[in-house]
Amino acid sequence: MSSQFDHVSVIKKSNVYFGGLCISHTVQFEDGTKKTLGVILPSEQALTFETHVPERMEIISGECRVTIADSEAHELFRAGQSFYVPGNSRFKIETDDVLDYVCHLEG
Repeated sequence: MSSQFDHVSVIKKSNVYFGGLCISHTVQFEDGTKKTLGVILPSEQALTFETHVPERMEIISGECRVTIADSEAHELFRAGQSFYVPGNSRFKIETDDVLDYVCHLEG
């Protein structure tokens, strides 16, 4: 796994969610695909994200508990792992440490 993306454009304006608990930047590739690179900070409650297109969340550092859509159970993901969320869905994510991630927008 590469530690960097080459030949990309980065949108300068950050995406800020939940009062700054999640901050990311959008990266555009030459082929038109997009990813977001960001961090999620620890919080008292799970953060709920809505998806419009399918997303694959790649965990770069840290670990998190994730509940996808209406699932009753959460799953633990650590650095080097990823999880998939269908389009037009949602997921809840919790972390006790700073979580670095790449969100691969697949739609």
